[in-house]
Amino acid sequence: MGIFSAFLNDLIMNSNPLKLLPKVQKEFFGTLSSGVEVLKYTLINSNGSKVSVLNYGAIIQNVQVSDSVGNFENIVLNYNNLEAYTKDTFFIGATIGRYANRINDAKFTLDGHLYELDANDGSNSLHGGLGGFNKVVWTAKTSTNNRSASVSLSYHSSDMENGFPGNLFTTITFTLTNSNSLEIYYTATTDKKTVVNLTNHSYFNLSGNFRKTVLDHHLKIESDYTLEVNSNLIPTTKFDKVTSTPFDFRQPKLIGQHITSDNNQLRLGSGYDHCWVLNSEGNLQSVSKIVHKTSGRTLEIFTTEPGIQIYTGNHLKGLYNKHSGVCFETQHFPNSPNEPGFPNVILSPEDTYCSTTIFKFSNQ
Repeated sequence: MGIFSAFLNDLIMNSNPLKLLPKVQKEFFGTLSSGVEVLKYTLINSNGSKVSVLNYGAIIQNVQVSDSVGNFENIVLNYNNLEAYTKDTFFIGATIGRYANRINDAKFTLDGHLYELDANDGSNSLHGGLGGFNKVVWTAKTSTNNRSASVSLSYHSSDMENGFPGNLFTTITFTLTNSNSLEIYYTATTDKKTVVNLTNHSYFNLSGNFRKTVLDHHLKIESDYTLEVNSNLIPTTKFDKVTSTPFDFRQPKLIGQHITSDNNQLRLGSGYDHCWVLNSEGNLQSVSKIVHKTSGRTLEIFTTEPGIQIYTGNHLKGLYNKHSGVCFETQHFPNSPNEPGFPNVILSPEDTYCSTTIFKFSNQ
């Protein structure tokens, strides 16, 4: 090999070509019945990992990361067309707001005023109601630098939208870093006192094969307690110790190891659909980890939230089967607007709601 050829080969092998820098690809995804176009923003890092986000519902539509031998596969349940998302009732990949999880009897009182919400889960309000954040179009702005690619989505929720008080201005930034972390930053402000609890509802299946369940995934949760629920899956305010129960994931174990155990809480949820009280006390740190040993893929979850609702897809049907995916809904506790003893979910005009969740992907 000549001197110039050797130099050129060394340059190619050791440089970071432009195509390997983080980037954002924008493409048309569909048109709503209103005529509004929906776009898909795909974040791509220097490793070739990809995260696609829709400006409809601020939905995570695709997450492609490699297994232990370098095969890239999508690891989140999704739909390939807009119509399916508009009809979806399982909140697949969606941003949840204004209030994640359940509010008892679809109502709460704030400063002496009773607010009535959509009852879309029996008598409860679930995930913001019938027209929550997962069913609206957000305004997008993208950015890139040498370490990451981002899309920021903003939405103005009008006063009394779905029954919630205050004009709420929300921005969610999805950032894919070169270290294979999907960082989600939530901020919100209001012009009137209100309640806020935001999360993402992606269903993960690290195998990349959605015909298989997640029962063979090993799960760890940094939590000593879960919130006991009643027959409507509303917390009773009792903190249940996980010791010697199917809810003890302080050491890694298979999701399916005890999911069919003779346990009243499991029967009420038809599996795991419960909020774990995190030991992190609101500090940004690792709170959960899931491993699929066959593919070698690992997902570690970091959050500033006090709780994590883990849902094992117990009621999935149609395109996906029961237990095809598992959700890690980092959030404040369910029904907190009606429970003053729970961590505060009230947002005042002089304050800013801030929350961070990080999904860090790796392989073994």
